[in-house]
Amino acid sequence: MSRTLQAPVTVSFDYTRSVGPVLGRFLTGLREGRLVAARTSDGRVVIPPPEFDPVTHLETEDFVEVSPTGTVASWTWVPEPVKDQPFDRPFAFVLVTLDGADVPILHALDVASPDDVSTGMLVRVRWAAERTGVITDIACFEPVGGPDEVETSAGAPSSTNEGEPVTGIITPVSLDYLYAASPEESAFYRGLLEGRILGQRCPTCHKVYVPPRSACPVDGVATTDEVELADRGTVTTFCIVNVPFLGQKIKPPYVSAYVLLDGADIAFLHLILDVPAEEVHMGMRVKAVWKPREEWGTTIENISHFSPTGEPDADYETYRNHL
Repeated sequence: MSRTLQAPVTVSFDYTRSVGPVLGRFLTGLREGRLVAARTSDGRVVIPPPEFDPVTHLETEDFVEVSPTGTVASWTWVPEPVKDQPFDRPFAFVLVTLDGADVPILHALDVASPDDVSTGMLVRVRWAAERTGVITDIACFEPVGGPDEVETSAGAPSSTNEGEPVTGIITPVSLDYLYAASPEESAFYRGLLEGRILGQRCPTCHKVYVPPRSACPVDGVATTDEVELADRGTVTTFCIVNVPFLGQKIKPPYVSAYVLLDGADIAFLHLILDVPAEEVHMGMRVKAVWKPREEWGTTIENISHFSPTGEPDADYETYRNHL
């Protein structure tokens, strides 16, 4: 059996932002099949348009439309696309100077191999079939075969979408990584699989850490002694969650609290249930409520939540240094 545990982890959320009048004009144009740029005080045409003039620092007010055709100014080949990139097959990222613009725009170019892309080649916008006012309304760029094709591509398909100007966008954000636990953490997670809570003790200051740490943050020495702790403790501080959010498993209000297990010197975060949220308080004695054994794995979620024990509150002096 491997000494350490590891598991894939995904952290994801939807990032919602307002775009303001300048980027809103650009995104509204994309939804309608138009490429909106801005002319700055030095005469350059820039796309996407900047919110403020880079020279005068005044708000951008001079907007122009540019052509959906242009020239590759620079490029790089992507032989192994990753999740959420424009294509699931090899492609190129290109900087394209659109006809009528002075500053290139970055996007994907759909070609089969790096032999099919070169600096100076002519390309045109390929519009997405459905457009909502985001940068991916430009599905990608594609090569232009010759002068006749350039002329016909100037009439790029316009959208029938109509509506209010774009004022905000939602951008999914996701991070995938492989979490590798330390030997001490691995022992902690394996202990949970057996219904045990294991910590580590510093040989110098004798503080007990749970979840365990490889080294004591006070003395900087390795934590060499394994300690099994009781599954009950004291609420040191807490937060009542009233606001719903995406992926929430419990209906608000509920309490997230730091619980100082008996024998430990550091509190850890978990849920407090089986009691009205307004009755949870510092010093409350609580005990772990374990899920059915057949649901156990190597995670802290083996403990469903903590519940009041009914014991008298702990004396403040017993947890005052662990808030």
